[in-house]
Amino acid sequence: MVHLFRTSLGVMALAAAALGAGGVHAANGPFLAHQALYDLSLVKSRSNSINSARGRILYNFAGSSCEGYTSEFRQVSELDSGEGKVTLSDLRSNSWEDATGKSYRFKIETRMNETEAGLVAGSAERDGDHINVKLKLPAPKNFTLDGKIVFPTEQIQHIIAAAKEGKSLLELSVYDGSDDGQKVYNTLTVIGQPIPAERTASPDPSTSDEHMKTLQRWPVTVSYFDREVQQKEGEQTPVYAMSFELYENGVSRQLVLDYNDFVISGAMGKFDVKDSKPCN
Repeated sequence: MVHLFRTSLGVMALAAAALGAGGVHAANGPFLAHQALYDLSLVKSRSNSINSARGRILYNFAGSSCEGYTSEFRQVSELDSGEGKVTLSDLRSNSWEDATGKSYRFKIETRMNETEAGLVAGSAERDGDHINVKLKLPAPKNFTLDGKIVFPTEQIQHIIAAAKEGKSLLELSVYDGSDDGQKVYNTLTVIGQPIPAERTASPDPSTSDEHMKTLQRWPVTVSYFDREVQQKEGEQTPVYAMSFELYENGVSRQLVLDYNDFVISGAMGKFDVKDSKPCN
């Protein structure tokens, strides 16, 4: 289950971005403060390594263009690999990102079965053509990253901007603090044709909400590649991929998490719009 644990961390960080964190880009308009609950279930197991899977993702998103955006994310998953082998993972993430993509703070807590929680925490500041990262946990460390790398909120901003421009492909390098806090992922985003607001196949709480009824959305698949492996070996196999329908206000529905060995879907079970303070 080490493979699952490693990729779960990455999917958690990606989902924390994809489930609602939006940058503040004038063309995109405001992003919606909301809480969403997703019910997880097994779609298929390619290697027959997983017999069943269930769990939930709870996502809270709040903030504004003047105070920045806060994301709280928790994913609890129970995986049954047969013969009584059940693995319970509990993944939590709290992050804050400046609306202009200058600053990013994060804390990620991971727990597998009854083991002691693993913690990663730190901050990143954009400074000209580079990014200064200060890790507090698991051990203090300072390092720099290429300034072209984006944070999770920026990532969604770029995806929505590209979708509105009619682009179908987008390549970005992303830093989200996952794994040991030093990992950078190369991502390839594939954007499908826009889905009109009036098309509500497989409805859920988001499609019936008054705030969402007039909004178009796009089918999006983001594949994540290990940047170091890709640079050294030219390896083009994604570590994992995530598909979802992305609204223009940053809300996501119809999640599919592809861990390579198996695939999990996330159906939205609850959706609540939250009050947000307007900027002065």
